[in-house]
Amino acid sequence: MTVTGQSTPAADARLAAGPLQPRRVRSHRYHVAVAHLRLFASAREAAGKGRDTVPGATVREVLEEACDRYGHDFAGLLETCQVWCNGEPTAPNMPVGDDDEIAVLPPVSGG
Repeated sequence: MTVTGQSTPAADARLAAGPLQPRRVRSHRYHVAVAHLRLFASAREAAGKGRDTVPGATVREVLEEACDRYGHDFAGLLETCQVWCNGEPTAPNMPVGDDDEIAVLPPVSGG
C-alpha cells in the first residue's frame, strides 16, 4: 500500500504472501515518519522491550520494520494481535506521522 492507501503491485504481492515476515532493510532518501511503538504482554516479551521508535510511512511499514528488528517469533505473534493507532483500531494502510503511537495488543485470556 502507498501512503495514500492505494494498492501497488509490490504491496499487493506482499499482502498476498501471507503474514508479516522480516524483510531486507532499504535505505530511505526522504524523511520517513518515526512512530512510537508500544508493545504489551507477549508482544513485549517477544521483542524484549515495551517501547521503541520505528520508521515507516504506514502502519504496515512500521510493523514490518518491527518484524525485522525482533525476528520470527515476534512476526508470528502479530498474526493474533490487534493493532491500534493513537488509541483506535487501525488498518495496515493507515498513514503514520511522527507523533503517532502504534500499539500491539495480543489477545488476553480471562479467568
